[in-house]
Amino acid sequence: MQLWHQPLTENAMRRGLRVSLGASFGFVFCKFFELDFGVFFVVTPILLLGAVAKINANIVRQSLAAAVVSGLEVGLLAAIFSSHPLLMTMLAFLLFVYKFACMSGGSLFLFGSTGVLNLSIMLHFASYSSVDLNGMIAVNIWANVVALLIALALVHVIPDRPVNPKPAAAPAAPAPKPGHRRRHEALLGATVATLSFVVFQVFNLNDSLSAQATTLLLLFPLHWNGALSYARKRVMGVTLGVTFGVASQLLLYNWSDQLLLVSLLLWIGLLMFSYVHAKEGGVPGLGFGGLTTLGILFGQYLSPNQDIIFSALYRVSSIVVAVIITLFVCYLVHRILNRFEATRFGY
Repeated sequence: MQLWHQPLTENAMRRGLRVSLGASFGFVFCKFFELDFGVFFVVTPILLLGAVAKINANIVRQSLAAAVVSGLEVGLLAAIFSSHPLLMTMLAFLLFVYKFACMSGGSLFLFGSTGVLNLSIMLHFASYSSVDLNGMIAVNIWANVVALLIALALVHVIPDRPVNPKPAAAPAAPAPKPGHRRRHEALLGATVATLSFVVFQVFNLNDSLSAQATTLLLLFPLHWNGALSYARKRVMGVTLGVTFGVASQLLLYNWSDQLLLVSLLLWIGLLMFSYVHAKEGGVPGLGFGGLTTLGILFGQYLSPNQDIIFSALYRVSSIVVAVIITLFVCYLVHRILNRFEATRFGY
């Protein structure tokens, strides 16, 4: 791996610090107020501060719009079409198509990517009678608002240092993607995301949130080669994140109900993976995989009455299986779409 040879700038260090503090503050907030679906409060700040280069008005609008629109979509689908699984699956596919189309366009990537995660996860949990649908939607929207407030506060308190770059010619504007490639990316992502949703429904995998999120994150490069490249880093990041989670649980032992100690260990783990994420140039890789793994483990599965050792070990095996199956399906869909000129990835 070449990432260790890349210089770590002061702004990269500041960005890593913002990511670790933002996720930690989200964790403390949800645990202090005993809110369900803590994963939203921990992972959303990671997406905002780790996957977005700069927080501005456009990013704020996209984040809030993704939460509200996904909540409306899940509410309508679950309320009206829950007794018609085939029809609901077809409608979910259409929703995934337009979200991946937004990602392929580039300017609405955050809206599309956040919407894909929100729609798939909430729609899956909405099928279980034990889940309060309205409460879940409200928590998701509230988590996005809290994450934005945390992100904006941290960007203000820990801002990037101004950099004086050497004068250079203005970079040429990137050429827009041809229509056949955008159709390929939208259909590839929507097809695999819909199949993932169906599998998790059929096999009743309500406790495999990490694996479900992994099947979606692998699609974010929007093409087969990108998914294959990210898969190895994702598995490595998950393994290291799970290892840290197990070590933290063993260290805490009977003190896993002490919010201060748990938060401190979580922040240390997030800081280490933020460092790796910064060394990778801020792109999804090993560090980002470790960050999201810690967010899911601590945010969703750690409670005073439940440790995360069994959950952590289960996460590793389920994620490895999910990666292998997702890559296989992704390759098949990629080959099928490439057979048609209108949906060919490239010429």
